[in-house]
Amino acid sequence: MTRNLSDLVNMTRALGEPAMDCVIIGEGNTSMRIDDASFYVKASGHQMRGIDEDGFVAVRFEPMLDMLDDPPQTLAEQKAITQAAKLDQASARSPSIEVSFHAMLLRECGVQFIGHTHPTAINQIMCSQFATDFASQRRFPDEAVLCGPVSALVPYADPGLPLALKMRERVRQYMAQYDEAPKLILLENHGMIALGDSPAEILNITAMAVKAARIFLGALLTGKPTRMPDEEAWHVVRRPDEIYRRNLFVDDDAR
Repeated sequence: MTRNLSDLVNMTRALGEPAMDCVIIGEGNTSMRIDDASFYVKASGHQMRGIDEDGFVAVRFEPMLDMLDDPPQTLAEQKAITQAAKLDQASARSPSIEVSFHAMLLRECGVQFIGHTHPTAINQIMCSQFATDFASQRRFPDEAVLCGPVSALVPYADPGLPLALKMRERVRQYMAQYDEAPKLILLENHGMIALGDSPAEILNITAMAVKAARIFLGALLTGKPTRMPDEEAWHVVRRPDEIYRRNLFVDDDAR
């Protein structure tokens, strides 16, 4: 499927809409694979709501991935490497501070789009003692179908390279255990990341994760939330009819 920057712009604007309650001011960032060598990422300091094509920077994968394998000693070195990785060296825009984890996830998880947001409902849980329960359990079938039967959970780390390194560790553990990439990554005291192959998939995962968080929070008010048995969560994800339906949801035209 051919993609262009307008797909990323429209997805980012949708995630930034106030009704979504996913980001405010300069929060959050998004990315899209251009090809095997490069990707677009939101530029630092740009708001997701109302963003246009000037709010994104094209970056080469390899310098970002090399930086994860051999972390520089200073922030000045990190910044120099990141700036040198831009395809357009004449551009004054700087990639998001989270550019390194976008490079890592796009490459290692093999997805086309990433949406990183800080929804209020998600962070009410990520800033509590219930983060592990929410990440490792599912409450209802559509949560499992769209967000996966389990989420990857990343402990708090300083945004930027430290977070990317911790995230790579947890994502690799997840992929080794489940033999597939996560659809939803939850970040303690920070937010969430949706991974997918189309803007529609990113928006659907984000919306369903927020709904699941609201249900979980409401269930806490009534006592201890119940959960789907793990085997049932995996069963519903692997049902042929649910796979068919999920594949339709990836198609933007099916929204």
